Amino acid sequence: METDQDFLSWTEFNRVEMRVGTVLEVNDFPQAKKPAYQLTIDFGTEIGIRKTSAQITHKYQKEDLLNRQIVAVVNFPKKQIANFMSECLVLGAIEKGGEVVLLSPDFKVENGLRIG
Repeated sequence: METDQDFLSWTEFNRVEMRVGTVLEVNDFPQAKKPAYQLTIDFGTEIGIRKTSAQITHKYQKEDLLNRQIVAVVNFPKKQIANFMSECLVLGAIEKGGEVVLLSPDFKVENGLRIG
């Protein structure tokens, strides 16, 4: 049963900066513990270019990700993953087997638009 403690406040939700970005570059990430890609993503002029790693190799080929718009959280602190610094968190639905299906807009939109 849900309690008031289970819910986020609107203030908490508004602090999460989910933004649309376009994948500019995709590289293999052999140093990662689990198969992953290193992504370079353009979030527009306000936020700029950010890098991240994503465990999405089961569903996506590198060429499928180039120029694809995705949704990511851009206001998490940077995180060291092996020899790579992750600067945002790509969002996706996690299937029962652990495979990730990326979240993305249905239509091309301006990079940096906020999800709300």
